[in-house]
Amino acid sequence: MEEEPYAKSKWAKALGVSTSGYYSWLKERDSRVSRCDELRPFVLQVFKEGRMVYGAERICGILRTRGMRASFPVVSRVMKEEGLSSKHMKRRQRSLTDSSAARDDSYKNLVKDKEITKRYQVLSSDITYIPTGQGFEYQCSIIDVYSKEVLGSAQGPNMKAELVERAIKVATARHDLPEGLHFHSDRGSQYTSKLIRKLLKKLKWLVSYSRVGKPGDNAWSESFFALLKKEIVHAANFRTREEARDKIFSYIYDFYNPTRKQKSLGYLSPHEFIKSLEHRALTNVA
Repeated sequence: MEEEPYAKSKWAKALGVSTSGYYSWLKERDSRVSRCDELRPFVLQVFKEGRMVYGAERICGILRTRGMRASFPVVSRVMKEEGLSSKHMKRRQRSLTDSSAARDDSYKNLVKDKEITKRYQVLSSDITYIPTGQGFEYQCSIIDVYSKEVLGSAQGPNMKAELVERAIKVATARHDLPEGLHFHSDRGSQYTSKLIRKLLKKLKWLVSYSRVGKPGDNAWSESFFALLKKEIVHAANFRTREEARDKIFSYIYDFYNPTRKQKSLGYLSPHEFIKSLEHRALTNVA
């Protein structure tokens, strides 16, 4: 039932504001409720599309790319009312790098301050651990820095150089990777091993390493693994190694590459971003 004018005047007096100010607040409140109700189904849809990992800021960005007016406060309010929250949470990351045998100046960072302007110009690689009921699994990924696409990955019960070798071979089998690209990693013993250095030399790739004590030099892989951990690993409680492999494979190749939106890519997924590059190239040719 609509409030009587005298009741509104009493509320205005009780709140210490003018009657006109109280009416303005009521109008804005009704407008906010209307915007929430209007946006609600689209927020729910994007949250579902994102496998319940997107926060309010990312949902805002995605809705805006679809031509919708979406403000952070409104999206946040809808999510709060619907009991939705991103899976992202801060966890301590355990370093797997043992660079004690690779501290001299021969392991140079060739990509520091390098302008990256195209696909397959710089690849980033690292290894992370996956807890399972059968012990730690180790996951190695090869990422294209420009498009953020995972080009290849491998997983196994140990973190020997052969794990990196498998990931590189998956990447080269799936993609036409050119000679002369930069392959960047930390100075872990896997990446400085004779096996990997020989393989990279055969591929005619330029080898680049993070500086000692500078994990930010390989922020691309660090960022990907942070997403992987937050969005699937932390809450998974994998019972077996096989389950971990299946779920992580699905996350990378069924969700992250084709679907997961990234702010740095204009709220496109890696594959959507690549398609936009290809479309732009065809348009320029025409």
